[in-house]
Amino acid sequence: MPHDQQYPSEPAGAVELNHTAVYATDRYLSAEFIAAILGLEVGSPFGPFLPVDLGNGVTLDYYEKRDEAVQPQHYAFLVPEERFDAMIARLETVGATYYADPGHTEPGRINRLFGGRGAYFDDPDGHNMEIMTRPYARP
Repeated sequence: MPHDQQYPSEPAGAVELNHTAVYATDRYLSAEFIAAILGLEVGSPFGPFLPVDLGNGVTLDYYEKRDEAVQPQHYAFLVPEERFDAMIARLETVGATYYADPGHTEPGRINRLFGGRGAYFDDPDGHNMEIMTRPYARP
């Protein structure tokens, strides 16, 4: 197909993210880590994947990458305001440093972007995880 060919647009809300693979050196360690911080459960293995169901129809499917280094990605989670403090407490309990900024220059602090609260932290493979109570305002 030519690059400039036009395709009809889908209506907003017609396309949803269903699952994404999260590469890990140890799928059990990484899945258990994020599930513990977010207060979720790790599901049963599904082929080579270890799922963490986020409860909104999206699953993180942890997949072990053994032949090369894991390239860190960013994953942001919109969380209920009333559960944010418990997540911060879980980070402190496991000894994980959280930051107010994605560059990790403000340790032990949270941000207050868009009228909510947020924090960034690394998972066992260096993925930059984010919890936030308000979605970003987009133009």
